[in-house]
Amino acid sequence: MLQKKVCMIGSFAVGKTSLVRRFVHSMFSQQYLTTVGVKIDKKTVSTPKGDVNILLWDLHGDDEFQRLQATYLRGTSACLLVVDGLRAVTLQRAEDLNTWVQSVIGTVPTIFVLNKADMRARWEVDDAQIARLRQNGRIVIETSAKSGEGVEEVFLRLTNAMLGEK
Repeated sequence: MLQKKVCMIGSFAVGKTSLVRRFVHSMFSQQYLTTVGVKIDKKTVSTPKGDVNILLWDLHGDDEFQRLQATYLRGTSACLLVVDGLRAVTLQRAEDLNTWVQSVIGTVPTIFVLNKADMRARWEVDDAQIARLRQNGRIVIETSAKSGEGVEEVFLRLTNAMLGEK
């Protein structure tokens, strides 16, 4: 069975850990848990080409006080750049991180995950910013770790991309 490493990257408190918990354990908690370093989970994803073991590396939030370590990226097959729709600054940070990741490991399948879709009416990230990402060839999927909206789609689409499918 194939095994692929996927890194969850983004600013602090964008919902990386919550998305992993929703995907792997079908759970959501309102309690905020700070990731220290990296937390690794595993889940098997079934595709038409066969099952793939996904190793999810939930990396600590990248912010002005704590920088993402390049060593965490070694062996990465794909990245999820997680954005908090309620904080537009996290979109800019995700774009910056995407550029940095590509400079470190090259081009890998990447999806911009716009989290907290259950609060879409309060988003700072607007439709024009989302359209700009898509016009630049980025895959953008809106999710809610709370409701589960879009979560399975993100991981299935990323897995298919790692296998060379659209």
